[in-house]
Amino acid sequence: MNASIFREFGGPEKLVYEDVPEPSIGRDEVLVRVSACALNHLDIWVRQGIPAYKLTLPHISGCDIAGVVESMGDDVDKGHIKSGDRVIIAPGLSCFKCSYCLSGMDNLCETFRIIGGQVDGGYAEYAKAPALNIIPIPDGISFEEAAAFPLTFVTSWHMLIERARLAPGEDVLIIGAGSGIGSAAVQIAKLTGARVIATAGSDEKLELAKKLGADEVVNHSQEDFSHKVKEITNGRGVDVVYEHVGAATWDKSIASLAKNGRLITCGATTGAEVKLDLRYIFMRQQTIMGSIMGTRRDLLNITSLIGRKKLKPVIDSTYPLSEARRAQERMINRENFGKIILIP
Repeated sequence: MNASIFREFGGPEKLVYEDVPEPSIGRDEVLVRVSACALNHLDIWVRQGIPAYKLTLPHISGCDIAGVVESMGDDVDKGHIKSGDRVIIAPGLSCFKCSYCLSGMDNLCETFRIIGGQVDGGYAEYAKAPALNIIPIPDGISFEEAAAFPLTFVTSWHMLIERARLAPGEDVLIIGAGSGIGSAAVQIAKLTGARVIATAGSDEKLELAKKLGADEVVNHSQEDFSHKVKEITNGRGVDVVYEHVGAATWDKSIASLAKNGRLITCGATTGAEVKLDLRYIFMRQQTIMGSIMGTRRDLLNITSLIGRKKLKPVIDSTYPLSEARRAQERMINRENFGKIILIP
């Protein structure tokens, strides 16, 4: 099969389009013919050689996969999954046996891995996954739309709904609304009934954020968004800050938070080390929370909402699989609003 792979760590130039062996499936696994695969920043970090990920080279990236069931292992329930089914692959691999999994926190599984992260993913014509990770695509949703929502929407849902407990009538600040998870977060926050303040780096992206439901927007490349947030909220600050950028925005994110507010973070794209005055946190009774992806239950909830058109995946552009390098460069340069999709 054809795939975009890398044989050594480094820049986008390490991606090469080659013929590689088709994945062989186990008894409880499903082989999916990939119709679309969305890019994520994780693809870049893995290609660069993120220390926390131990993987075998050559490697195939790609966490968000949509396609058609090609074949199944002998132990797969044929009543649940059939050849020719249109499906997405849930990106998180969990054991569903450890104490975390049995408590419904499968994103904290003791053996948790991510397809396209520690194991081969969807930058290829075929991908495999355990049968538990196979979820039907709702009717009326294209393969491109299906690939655009699993990782970003499940991450944003888990952050805002399960962790931060965003409530109707609250104010929420979404940092980087032009990203895949940012555009998902704007929609989820609006669906919840919160007032949404969104930041982005260009006026064009801000207009798109408004179309997704943002009530107020701030161009963070032109002004200090924490000052604008205080102006919008009459000096109070927001109840929830949705943070995934890291060092470049951290101080302003903390400054934007109201008393008794919650900051939820899932990433550190611009750097992981930040300074924090603990006195500011405890005197204002604020909470800082981490969040990692989401659970299978979260993804099923999101899939239902997507199918009912309550949420809409945002697609920036599509590229042939052979041009994965160029697609990654677009994301690295922050030229996209929403998801970039590869088509085998």
